[in-house]
Amino acid sequence: MDTAFCESLSAVFRRVFASQQAILAGLSGGLDSVVLLHALRQWQTAERPALRLRAVYIHHGLNPLADDWADHCRTFCDSLSVPFQVCRVQVDPRKKGIEAAARDARYQAFREVIAPDEALVTAQHLDDQSETFFLALKRGSGPAGLSAMPEQMAFGANPLIRPLLSFSRAQLEQYAQYYQLSWVEDDSNQDRRYDRNFLRHAVLPQLNARWPHFAQAVSRSAALCGEQEALLDELLLPELMQLTDADNGLSFIPLLSAGTAKRNGILRRWLKHCGVQMPSQHQLALLWQEVALAKPDAEPGYYLKPVTIRRYQNKLHVTEKTAGLSDYCLPWDLHSALQLPDDAGILRMAETVTTQDVASVVRPPRPDEQVTVRFGLQGHYHICGRDRGRSAKKLWQECGVAPWLRERTPLLWYNDTLIAAVGVFVTKEGEADEAKLMIMQEKNNPADGVAELFRTVSDQ
Repeated sequence: MDTAFCESLSAVFRRVFASQQAILAGLSGGLDSVVLLHALRQWQTAERPALRLRAVYIHHGLNPLADDWADHCRTFCDSLSVPFQVCRVQVDPRKKGIEAAARDARYQAFREVIAPDEALVTAQHLDDQSETFFLALKRGSGPAGLSAMPEQMAFGANPLIRPLLSFSRAQLEQYAQYYQLSWVEDDSNQDRRYDRNFLRHAVLPQLNARWPHFAQAVSRSAALCGEQEALLDELLLPELMQLTDADNGLSFIPLLSAGTAKRNGILRRWLKHCGVQMPSQHQLALLWQEVALAKPDAEPGYYLKPVTIRRYQNKLHVTEKTAGLSDYCLPWDLHSALQLPDDAGILRMAETVTTQDVASVVRPPRPDEQVTVRFGLQGHYHICGRDRGRSAKKLWQECGVAPWLRERTPLLWYNDTLIAAVGVFVTKEGEADEAKLMIMQEKNNPADGVAELFRTVSDQ
């Protein structure tokens, strides 16, 4: 066995796990993950016995041998005295294709089983890095895509660590043979209809045969692309934070005078922060032309599956397709939280609120007043802070509520009297004096601040 390889592997483990207290290792039963778990167990026993280590097998249900693979993983973990768990997932390939759908389901399962103090560890290696680089090259990706896989990155509140990225599959095979490890072979990995398998079996072997250090060169190029992206993130962060509001709306007027490269860089980072799949260069140009540069009186939108980019009050917004809620009338006792339909959030009474909360202070209902929550406002109303009444459309406009949010804003009614649009305005009839209630809307999945995106990127 090559002692230099083992020493290098241990050195990587010492570096990447220096501050970690626990590890959750993804175990598929294949060569890569079997070697990783075995090496981790060897190192843990020798150098970090207090480090907690466990493994999880994600059962995709796509291969008839998946149960056998799960049993193999369990037997292997038993031999190492490593705690083991099987997590079954449902894969829906209709939207993204089988490979992407399986990956999404796998990482969602990791999110569900990982403990707060654990680092997720996966077994991608040097050859995987080359494949990822070439797949990005095929898509016409820029530096962000060509940076391929970082050794470390944020995975929600946990770290994701790939300690094998500097080691080749050939080195892992030598390790497995030396320790007489057994692993499973997924027959789908031989199917060249999949792009990654085509690269693995038909393209990269020829390149590596011609240039023996080609994989290492690709890895260096990916790392340099990653450094360039990190630098751009750092340089563009202050301006992006200034342009983005608490609801992730992007003020685009200052970008009218910016160069194309800078404007596109800010737009891409804003879209990434909003969780939008990165558009092509052509799509980004169309988005800017058809939405930001549309006529002032237009209500433009550009569809980037599955979201739409819209403009309102000189800001760009990412909007999802949602159902109209105008048919709902929900009775509410005010004492318990009220779940709103179609993931519109939760209403509850509160004693205090934070800056992220949306609240309205109103008078309590009288004994003869029934409380309901409705959606979709029509008519003419007089709200607090105004000298006269206004139409519903005018109120929404003055309060800065975008058209696509108006039918999703909860309206508090006492009998047939409008009391408040929660978090937006209170009517004269709902104005509180000495006795008051604080009605708060908790929106589902509140977005983190823009700075969090760049903290994540810098950690990579």
